[in-house]
Amino acid sequence: MAAPQETDPNSSFLPPALRAIANEVGELLKSRKETISVVETAAGGLISAALLSVPGASQYYLGGLTLYTLPSRIAFSHWTPDTVKGYSGPTPSIVAGLAEHARTTLKSTYAVSESGTAGPTGGNTRNRTPGYVALAVAGEGGTVTREVETGKAEREGNMVAFAIAVLELIRDVLKGDAKL
Repeated sequence: MAAPQETDPNSSFLPPALRAIANEVGELLKSRKETISVVETAAGGLISAALLSVPGASQYYLGGLTLYTLPSRIAFSHWTPDTVKGYSGPTPSIVAGLAEHARTTLKSTYAVSESGTAGPTGGNTRNRTPGYVALAVAGEGGTVTREVETGKAEREGNMVAFAIAVLELIRDVLKGDAKL
Protein backbone atom coordinates (compact mmCIF):
# COMPACT_ATOMS: atom_id res chain seq x y z
CA MET A 1 0.00 0.00 0.00
CA ALA A 2 1.39 3.38 -1.01
CA ALA A 3 1.91 6.13 1.55
CA PRO A 4 -0.77 8.83 1.63
CA GLN A 5 -0.05 11.74 -0.67
CA GLU A 6 0.29 15.23 0.76
CA THR A 7 -1.65 18.04 -0.86
CA ASP A 8 0.31 19.37 -3.85
CA PRO A 9 0.70 23.15 -3.35
CA ASN A 10 1.03 23.53 -7.13
CA SER A 11 -2.21 21.71 -7.94
CA SER A 12 -4.57 23.60 -10.20
CA PHE A 13 -7.61 21.86 -8.68
CA LEU A 14 -8.44 24.74 -6.32
CA PRO A 15 -7.36 28.38 -6.37
CA PRO A 16 -4.52 28.91 -3.84
CA ALA A 17 -6.56 31.15 -1.51
CA LEU A 18 -9.37 28.58 -1.32
CA ARG A 19 -6.90 25.75 -0.77
CA ALA A 20 -5.20 27.69 2.03
CA ILE A 21 -8.36 28.49 4.00
CA ALA A 22 -9.67 24.93 3.53
CA ASN A 23 -6.42 23.53 4.90
CA GLU A 24 -6.57 25.89 7.86
CA VAL A 25 -10.18 24.96 8.67
CA GLY A 26 -9.54 21.25 8.14
CA GLU A 27 -6.56 21.28 10.48
CA LEU A 28 -8.50 23.22 13.13
CA LEU A 29 -11.40 20.77 12.97
CA LYS A 30 -9.08 17.75 13.15
CA SER A 31 -7.13 19.17 16.09
CA ARG A 32 -10.37 19.87 17.96
CA LYS A 33 -11.92 16.53 16.98
CA GLU A 34 -14.98 18.34 15.66
CA THR A 35 -17.12 17.78 12.58
CA ILE A 36 -18.74 19.85 9.87
CA SER A 37 -21.56 19.59 7.37
CA VAL A 38 -22.13 21.89 4.41
CA VAL A 39 -25.11 23.36 2.56
CA GLU A 40 -24.21 25.47 -0.43
CA THR A 41 -26.05 27.04 -3.30
CA ALA A 42 -24.16 29.64 -5.36
CA ALA A 43 -20.73 28.18 -4.49
CA GLY A 44 -21.82 25.10 -6.42
CA GLY A 45 -19.94 22.47 -4.40
CA LEU A 46 -16.65 24.35 -4.01
CA ILE A 47 -16.90 24.46 -0.22
CA SER A 48 -17.28 20.70 0.04
CA ALA A 49 -14.62 20.09 -2.60
CA ALA A 50 -12.18 22.35 -0.75
CA LEU A 51 -12.81 20.70 2.62
CA LEU A 52 -12.55 17.24 1.07
CA SER A 53 -9.24 18.09 -0.61
CA VAL A 54 -7.54 18.23 2.80
CA PRO A 55 -5.89 14.94 3.76
CA GLY A 56 -7.78 13.39 6.67
CA ALA A 57 -11.12 14.99 5.70
CA SER A 58 -12.95 11.83 6.75
CA GLN A 59 -12.14 12.78 10.35
CA TYR A 60 -14.27 15.94 10.20
CA TYR A 61 -16.45 16.10 7.07
CA LEU A 62 -19.88 14.51 7.61
CA GLY A 63 -21.55 15.49 4.35
CA GLY A 64 -22.91 18.23 2.21
CA LEU A 65 -25.53 19.27 -0.27
CA THR A 66 -25.54 21.66 -3.19
CA LEU A 67 -29.09 23.01 -3.14
CA TYR A 68 -29.10 25.17 -6.22
CA THR A 69 -32.84 25.16 -6.91
CA LEU A 70 -35.99 25.67 -4.89
CA PRO A 71 -37.15 22.09 -5.60
CA SER A 72 -33.87 20.74 -4.18
CA ARG A 73 -34.35 22.83 -1.03
CA ILE A 74 -37.86 21.45 -0.60
CA ALA A 75 -36.58 17.91 -1.07
CA PHE A 76 -33.53 18.08 1.18
CA SER A 77 -33.75 21.02 3.57
CA HIS A 78 -37.10 20.68 5.23
CA TRP A 79 -38.58 23.55 3.21
CA THR A 80 -42.31 23.55 2.70
CA PRO A 81 -44.56 25.14 0.08
CA ASP A 82 -45.18 27.88 2.69
CA THR A 83 -41.43 28.58 2.87
CA VAL A 84 -41.31 28.97 -0.89
CA LYS A 85 -44.35 31.29 -0.97
CA GLY A 86 -42.49 34.00 0.89
CA TYR A 87 -39.10 33.36 -0.72
CA SER A 88 -37.48 36.57 -1.95
CA GLY A 89 -33.91 35.43 -2.44
CA PRO A 90 -30.98 34.69 -0.15
CA THR A 91 -31.00 36.25 3.31
CA PRO A 92 -29.15 35.65 6.57
CA SER A 93 -32.24 33.99 8.06
CA ILE A 94 -32.54 31.63 5.07
CA VAL A 95 -28.93 30.45 5.34
CA ALA A 96 -29.19 30.21 9.12
CA GLY A 97 -32.12 27.83 8.71
CA LEU A 98 -30.23 25.75 6.14
CA ALA A 99 -27.20 25.45 8.42
CA GLU A 100 -29.27 24.61 11.50
CA HIS A 101 -31.19 21.92 9.63
CA ALA A 102 -27.99 20.35 8.26
CA ARG A 103 -26.31 20.38 11.67
CA THR A 104 -29.19 18.71 13.46
CA THR A 105 -29.83 16.22 10.64
CA LEU A 106 -26.18 15.11 10.34
CA LYS A 107 -25.38 15.64 14.03
CA SER A 108 -22.25 17.60 13.16
CA THR A 109 -20.48 19.95 15.54
CA TYR A 110 -20.92 22.74 13.00
CA ALA A 111 -22.72 23.33 9.72
CA VAL A 112 -21.95 26.07 7.23
CA SER A 113 -24.24 27.39 4.54
CA GLU A 114 -24.27 30.04 1.89
CA SER A 115 -26.70 31.40 -0.65
CA GLY A 116 -26.11 34.23 -3.04
CA THR A 117 -26.04 35.49 -6.58
CA ALA A 118 -22.91 34.51 -8.48
CA GLY A 119 -23.85 36.42 -11.62
CA PRO A 120 -23.33 37.61 -14.20
CA THR A 121 -27.01 38.56 -14.03
CA GLY A 122 -29.24 39.04 -11.04
CA GLY A 123 -32.24 40.91 -9.77
CA ASN A 124 -33.13 44.37 -8.59
CA THR A 125 -32.80 43.91 -4.84
CA ARG A 126 -29.55 43.94 -2.87
CA ASN A 127 -29.70 40.21 -2.15
CA ARG A 128 -30.15 39.45 -5.85
CA THR A 129 -27.23 41.59 -7.02
CA PRO A 130 -24.32 39.64 -8.52
CA GLY A 131 -21.64 39.29 -5.88
CA TYR A 132 -24.02 39.20 -2.90
CA VAL A 133 -23.89 36.19 -0.55
CA ALA A 134 -25.38 35.43 2.86
CA LEU A 135 -23.37 33.05 5.06
CA ALA A 136 -24.09 31.12 8.24
CA VAL A 137 -22.35 28.87 10.72
CA ALA A 138 -24.52 26.88 13.12
CA GLY A 139 -23.15 25.23 16.23
CA GLU A 140 -24.32 24.08 19.62
CA GLY A 141 -24.10 27.64 20.96
CA GLY A 142 -26.24 29.17 18.21
CA THR A 143 -25.84 30.54 14.71
CA VAL A 144 -23.80 33.41 13.35
CA THR A 145 -24.44 35.02 9.96
CA ARG A 146 -22.53 37.37 7.72
CA GLU A 147 -23.27 39.12 4.44
CA VAL A 148 -20.59 39.72 1.81
CA GLU A 149 -20.68 41.73 -1.39
CA THR A 150 -17.83 41.30 -3.85
CA GLY A 151 -18.99 44.12 -6.11
CA LYS A 152 -18.27 41.92 -9.13
CA ALA A 153 -20.47 40.13 -11.66
CA GLU A 154 -17.90 37.49 -12.69
CA ARG A 155 -19.55 34.14 -11.92
CA GLU A 156 -16.56 31.87 -11.26
CA GLY A 157 -14.75 34.53 -9.24
CA ASN A 158 -17.83 35.05 -7.09
CA MET A 159 -18.25 31.32 -6.55
CA VAL A 160 -14.67 31.08 -5.27
CA ALA A 161 -15.10 34.25 -3.17
CA PHE A 162 -18.28 32.83 -1.60
CA ALA A 163 -16.52 29.56 -0.70
CA ILE A 164 -13.58 31.45 0.81
CA ALA A 165 -15.91 33.75 2.76
CA VAL A 166 -17.86 30.91 4.40
CA LEU A 167 -14.63 29.08 5.29
CA GLU A 168 -13.28 32.31 6.79
CA LEU A 169 -16.44 32.58 8.88
CA ILE A 170 -16.08 29.04 10.26
CA ARG A 171 -12.39 29.70 10.88
CA ASP A 172 -13.35 32.82 12.83
CA VAL A 173 -15.83 30.77 14.88
CA LEU A 174 -13.24 28.05 15.54
CA LYS A 175 -10.66 30.62 16.66
CA GLY A 176 -13.16 32.53 18.82
CA ASP A 177 -13.12 35.66 16.66
CA ALA A 178 -16.83 35.24 15.81
CA LYS A 179 -19.34 34.13 18.44
CA LEU A 180 -22.26 31.76 17.95
